[in-house]
Amino acid sequence: MFRSCTTILALIAPAKAFACDLALMLAVDVSGSVDPQEYRIQMDGLAAALRDGIVADALVDQQAQVALIQWTGSSRQRQTIPWTAMRSYGDVLALADRIEADPRIWRNYSTAIGEALEVARDSFEPVAHCMRKVIDVSGDGESNEGVEPATQRSALRASDITVNAIAIETDDGDLTAYFYENLITGPGAFVVTANGFADYPEQIRRKLQRETSRQVTSIVD
Repeated sequence: MFRSCTTILALIAPAKAFACDLALMLAVDVSGSVDPQEYRIQMDGLAAALRDGIVADALVDQQAQVALIQWTGSSRQRQTIPWTAMRSYGDVLALADRIEADPRIWRNYSTAIGEALEVARDSFEPVAHCMRKVIDVSGDGESNEGVEPATQRSALRASDITVNAIAIETDDGDLTAYFYENLITGPGAFVVTANGFADYPEQIRRKLQRETSRQVTSIVD
């Protein structure tokens, strides 16, 4: 009897150890308004945020899956980093290094946020088993090409996907308000504001700390 119970526990333990509580898609703006230095700030900032102890611990604790999409104008969105399991601190550091080295695919194109959401939504099939699914969108401008981001909300809700955003404010417009009204969706969805690209590393760190916590509470659209 003892051997039988031990065998059952041995079979259950690995499944529990590798259960995924969070699938996080990082959607990075590489449109024409983002110059090479600003692209570098985004990728280096993301890598540094992942190395933050609070973020890294949360990702490992939740056995998270993390991936990255570069997006710009219509038909120009690509998953450049596949879903990667965060089973150890070493996995998080390796992902941070990979993001830091991820080469830019496009430049000088428009801003198609709605299509970025479509591509991101479709990418969750390999991690459908994860309990919570989140798209983390960065952007420095309103959508000006392709389908409107607000039209994607119903499909995202149907797929149980939450969309959060970091608005990189670079002019006199109110991108933060635009993201609140047209982009974020799902339980606890929120927008973090970066006052220019120089402020991005600090704000993306704060955003990932909040995003990767087990209980995210904020605006519900």
